[in-house]
Amino acid sequence: MKQIAIGFRQIDYVIAIADEGSTAAAARALNVSQPSVSIALAHVEAHFGQPLFVRQAGQGMEPTAFGQSKVAGFRALRKMAAETMGDVERKVTLGVFETLGPRFAPALVREYTAREPGIEIQLREGNLGQLFEDLAAGRIDLALIYSFPISRDLDIVPLREVRPFGLVPEGHRLAGADTASVADLLEDPLILMNLPHSRDYFLSLAQIHGVTPRIRHETASVEMARAMVANGLGVSLLATDIEHPMSHDGRQVRRVHLEGPVPPHGIALARSPDFPLTKRCANFLDFAKTWFSREAC
Repeated sequence: MKQIAIGFRQIDYVIAIADEGSTAAAARALNVSQPSVSIALAHVEAHFGQPLFVRQAGQGMEPTAFGQSKVAGFRALRKMAAETMGDVERKVTLGVFETLGPRFAPALVREYTAREPGIEIQLREGNLGQLFEDLAAGRIDLALIYSFPISRDLDIVPLREVRPFGLVPEGHRLAGADTASVADLLEDPLILMNLPHSRDYFLSLAQIHGVTPRIRHETASVEMARAMVANGLGVSLLATDIEHPMSHDGRQVRRVHLEGPVPPHGIALARSPDFPLTKRCANFLDFAKTWFSREAC
């Protein structure tokens, strides 16, 4: 049998370079010498006949397009080896959409690790674009996201349907209403959530109802949007339902249900089909489906 040209130690060194951004940082993370990491990288690049990283003086190392593909493959190989050898790694890396994560992820992790004390859940926050890239690169196992229509090749596991709502300040003409039309809400200036996919989603919601909103401010923070609304700077459209009615500065906001049709929207866990579904990730998926159906409604 022909000997495999690249060993797992060399693969680990290459993955560490991709994660840490340089051979020096990778060596520190792995507690080995920098020459060892550099020699391993040179061996791997010689095997493939082309560079895996672009070296920029003073700016670290970035994977080439070829390197991105190979690092993703190395991560998949590492996961398959761990699964074959009995799933010895007891860690799940969970990406969380930055507006959704604070509402659900800490409680979900707390309850899961209480039931499965041997499993470590590592959280990695980001916007949807970042999370999709992390899934494709194998840096995270799963991602807790809003299931906007996406073109990425991902496996999506629905957890809960949600309906967007309007947010108005205390004393607003709609503050006491149970429901309101999008057109009525957007007679006021809009505080728009400006995140990849989120921005287009909320603008499409306005378009469906025949409204061109007057955008007064844009923000990537749910709490900033809530505070702006509470201070009378406009109204907002949100999907992350925060139970308390008070913004960070102590002012009140009011939730308003929206009438009429809305685009498909829900909370989901996403994973890349390019990587094996390990037993620990499958168990977490099953738990999350039960948890959201029972506790998060």
